[in-house]
Order: sequence, then structure tokens, then C-alpha cells
Amino acid sequence: MSQRPRNHGDAGQVLLRAVGAVVIGLVLVLAFPPFDLWFTAPLASGAAVLVVRGQPLKWSGLYGFLVGMGLFLPLMYWTGLEVGPIPWIALAVLQSAFFVPLAIGFTLVQRLPAWPVWAAAVWVGAEALRGRVPWGGLTWGKLAFSQADGPFTGLAALGGTPLVSFAVALVGGLLAWLVVSTNMRTRVVAAVTATAVTGAGLLVSPPAADGPTITVASIQGNVPALGLDFNARARVVTANHVETTQRLARDVETGAVPAPDLVIWPENSSDINPFGDERTYADIDRAVSDIGVPVMVSAIVPTEDERNVRNTSILWDPETGPGATYVKRRPMPFGEFIPLRGLAELVTDAVNRQPRDHLGGDEVGVFETDDALIGLAICFEVGVDEVVRDAVAEGGQMLAVQTNNATFGDSPMTEQHLAMSRMRAVEHGRTVVVSALSGVSAVIGPDGAVQQRTELFTQDVLVAEVPLSDASTVATIVGPAPEWVLVAVGLGALGAAFAVGRRRPAAADPDEQPAAVPAGV
Repeated sequence: MSQRPRNHGDAGQVLLRAVGAVVIGLVLVLAFPPFDLWFTAPLASGAAVLVVRGQPLKWSGLYGFLVGMGLFLPLMYWTGLEVGPIPWIALAVLQSAFFVPLAIGFTLVQRLPAWPVWAAAVWVGAEALRGRVPWGGLTWGKLAFSQADGPFTGLAALGGTPLVSFAVALVGGLLAWLVVSTNMRTRVVAAVTATAVTGAGLLVSPPAADGPTITVASIQGNVPALGLDFNARARVVTANHVETTQRLARDVETGAVPAPDLVIWPENSSDINPFGDERTYADIDRAVSDIGVPVMVSAIVPTEDERNVRNTSILWDPETGPGATYVKRRPMPFGEFIPLRGLAELVTDAVNRQPRDHLGGDEVGVFETDDALIGLAICFEVGVDEVVRDAVAEGGQMLAVQTNNATFGDSPMTEQHLAMSRMRAVEHGRTVVVSALSGVSAVIGPDGAVQQRTELFTQDVLVAEVPLSDASTVATIVGPAPEWVLVAVGLGALGAAFAVGRRRPAAADPDEQPAAVPAGV
């Protein structure tokens, strides 16, 4: 019969760890915009490993859930700004649930030698699962997206965001190992390895753009009011973008700004279907004709039976009118479509704000103009690895991100979203042009640096010389392979840890003296 670890039954110890778990989540929030304290991510991930070290698995799961709540409640409070606290809290609970198996995995793999490596792989596995289920998943709060200003960023060009998350979690685990180990050799190895991993990203950069440059304009027409009310004033929103484009045309004519080769309008710049409303069609067509170059217009287009809609980007030509289209592949659950609608209506009437579901497209977003191949991602899609990667792999020489952040007011959501675009620029070695309905619009270089940006809730235009590129980063070439390898490593480690636990008592540290197996395992 295994010995019960000391103090595990002590309510005070349980409470202390529970409070510590919440604090760990709060510390992790500081790594993301608007705080941008990138170093708190490895510190928090390492502390998350320690808070469940040697604990019974039932308590590990609880502590993991509390870490998640400490993270997601403040990180995503903006989801409740217009619809109330119920959807916000429900989302935080759902996302925190993924930290339960994560924390249990942390406890298990600490039975093995070199456990910081396996713990980091388990973290990547949890992110991979959370980014896919349920209903397409959510990637907000991914460790990699806290590192736009950190030294780990360059690793994205090698193995994408999964490798960045792995590196951050690995350094956290190594710091934890350094804290708990009494073996001097182990501590030296942990310190040296943590330093090397942290600095490795500084030695990696995406390949230089190898193509010509084009001039791109991003139109930020703004909305008439904060929040969801802009939907009721769709004509004003479209008119804002028409007028701003026409003003750009006048500035081009006077020589105040260079003539663009492409103009990008943001997501929801036309919530009125231009194919079914003659006035909207005419207004857009006139603005495109005035500027005289292709314009990427975003519209909400009903399905044939008008029961649902599609979030559609349209390449509008000044001579031939609307042409190629891209339908958003990954609509957001509960934002653009309502899973389990009948049940959701019993929880909150906020679902009635989305009476028609957005249907996802099945084609990769790449627009071809006379000057370039443009890869597309619409709003939250920039957080989805395969959507962005597919657009580059299919020939995208730059990336355009059309987004609508007006719903979330002046919250940190916009800066958090921008950090995702910055990471994608490095990951694929592409300039990213963000066109946001009410801000922040930006031009991001292939190195992830923001070259131009607008402010929130202003009407503005960005015009920039954008280098095109056909060069491929390692991350673009290998695609999802690094993530699947790391997931497999994590699963293998969990299997090995479980087997070790069944054969013999677990060690507090495999390099130290054996200790009793945690009770409840």
C-alpha cells in the first residue's frame, strides 16, 4: 500500500495550492497584450508544473482548472462586453477544462527522467486539442501568441506556433527543474539548456523577401458607434469605406500618396449583400472605379435559400466588377454560428443576436491580381495554423487579414489579435497587411515588426510598399509535422509515465532519491 504524501489531506495546503494556481493563471495573462511581459509565460508554465508536482491526480486536475480560470477569465473578458457575463464565463469554463488533463499530464510525466521535455510536449498536445474541439476549437491564449515581442519568436519560422509554445513551456519546465532538484549536475544542465532554448529564436529569421514590391492600401472606414449597434447601421459603415476610398483616390490624383496596386477593405465593410442590393452594389462599384485598382471587399452574403449566410471576401475589379471570392473557412462558434441553438437559448438570449448561422467555405483563400497572389485570412482565422499555412502554400506572396474588432470596443482584444498576425508574418516570411473595421489596422514586416498602424475608432488609410515573396520558411514546408511529432511525444511520455507508476513507486525527481507514488493515482 502506497504511503500518502504529507499534507495532501490538509485543507490549508489544498487551499494554498488552489490560490497559487489562480495566481499562476493571472501571471500568464501578463505575457499577452496589452502587458506584453513575454517572460511571464515561461515563469507561469513552470509554476503550473510545480503546483501539481507529486499531487493526487484528482487535485492536479482541480489545480489545472483553476490555472485556466485565472488565465481565461481576465484574458477574454471582452467576449462579454456586449452580450453579458454568461457567455464570457461559460467560455472561460470550457477553455479551462482543457487544463484539467494538462495538469494531470504534468503530474504523471514528472515520474520520468528529463521530465521538462515531456511536460512541454504535453502542453503542445493540450493546445492542439483545444484548437480543434469542440466545434473547430479556439486558439486564444496559446503560449506562442504571447511571444510577438519575445526571443522565442524566430522559432516560428522553423516549426510554426507549436514549436514556439513548446520552447516556452520547455524553458518553464527547466526553470522548475532547477528549483526542485538538489543534484548540482542536473541544475547546471537545466540552467544551460533553458538559456540556450531562450536564445535559439534570436538566431533564426525568416528568409528575405525575394520578389518585387507592390503598393497596398488598407482602408479603415470606422463605425458610427461602439459595440454591436454598427450592424443596424450597415449602410453607414459601407458609406464610410466608400468615402474613405474616394478620398484616397483624390489624394492619389494630387500626388499626396502613391497610387496603390491593391486596396483592402476590412471584414464586415458591407453587411448588406451587394449582390442583392442595387444601391450597395453601385456604391462599392463607384468607389472601386474611382481608385482604379482591385479592391478586396468583405460582405455578408446569404445562402441561396437565405436561411444562413457566408462571410465572404470579394475581389472587386474596377472594370469587370466582382470576381473571385473567398468564404471564411472557420466561422467562430457562438459568434458566427450557434451550436446546440435550442440549448443555448435556454442559457442566454444573447444567441438571438445571431439569428442566421455563418456557413464555412472549403476553398483556400488566395486572390490573384495582375501584380501578386494574395493569401487571405478573415479575423479569428489568423489564429488557425492550417488556414494561414494553406494560403501561403497555395502561392500567397503576402497575407491580407480582414477583421472586425468593433464588437469588442477598446478592449485588449485588438492588440491580442494583432500579435497573432505578427507571429504569422515570421512563421511564413510574409508581409501581413491587417485591415480592421475600426482598428487596429497595420502593416507588419516579415520579421514581425509593425511598420505602420492606425488607432482604434478612427477613420484612416495606410499606404505601404509591400515586398512580395515566393521563398518558403521551414515551417511552411514541413506544415503540421512538428505539432504532430510533439503530440506523439507527449502521448508516448504519458504512456511511459503510467507504466512506470504501475511498476514501481514514483520518484519526486528521477535524478534524486525515490519517493512514494502520489495517492489517488
